[in-house]
Amino acid sequence: MINVDPREIEKFSQLAHRWWDPGAEFKPLHEINPLRLDYIDGIFGLKGKTVLDVGCGGGILAESMAARGARVLGIDLAEESLKVAQLHLLESGKQVDYRLVSAEELARELPQHFDAITCMEMLEHVPNPGAIVEACATLIKPGGHVFFATINRNPKSYLLAVIGAEYVLRLLPRGTHDYARFIKPSELGALARRAGMDVGHVTGMSYHPFTGVFSLGQDTDVNYIMHCTLP
Repeated sequence: MINVDPREIEKFSQLAHRWWDPGAEFKPLHEINPLRLDYIDGIFGLKGKTVLDVGCGGGILAESMAARGARVLGIDLAEESLKVAQLHLLESGKQVDYRLVSAEELARELPQHFDAITCMEMLEHVPNPGAIVEACATLIKPGGHVFFATINRNPKSYLLAVIGAEYVLRLLPRGTHDYARFIKPSELGALARRAGMDVGHVTGMSYHPFTGVFSLGQDTDVNYIMHCTLP
C-alpha cells in the first residue's frame, strides 16, 4: 500500500495554486526557506551535488537548492502541487526534475543514488513516517547527508504549532496539522538509527511573534531539523 493519507493529498491539492504566493497559506515556508537552505548548504555544500527533495510540494526548497548549484529531483504524491512546481520553472528559469512517485518506490529504483536528501515538513503528514526514513536511508549514498524537518510532540508544540499558528496567529490554515502525528526527536532518531543512519545534529526552529521572525537555535520544543548521515 502507498504510504499516503488521501485527505492530506486533497488538502494540499486544493491549495496548490497558492504555493508561490508569499503572502498566502504557504507564507511560513517562504520565510523559513532561507534559514533551512543556508543550514543545509553550510553543512555539506550544495554546488555540484545530486539532491533529492522528498515531499517537495510546489518546489520552494527544490528551486532554491538548484539556484545554489545542486542537481535536484523533487518528488511528491500531490499531482496538483507538482504541476505548479513545473509551471514555476518557466518563470524562474531554474533546472529541477519533478516526479510523481513515492520515496519507497524510488528507493527500489535508485538505491544509493543521492549525495543528500531533504524531507521537510512532510513526515507529520504520512501514516508511516518510519517507511519514509527507511527509504531515505536506501536512497542516500554511503557518506551522504539526510535532513528531516518536522514538529515535536508535547504540550508546548500543541499550543504553538496548532492553537497558536492555526487559530490565533493564523499563520497556517486550520487543520494543517494533526497533533497525534507529531514526532519527538528521540522517536525520529530511533527510526533513523534503525534504518542504519547516524544522527549528527538536531537544531530547533523558533518563531518570534512580536518580531514575526523565524530563527534557528537550541530550542527543539516545537519545530526542529535533524541531520543524519549514512556511514
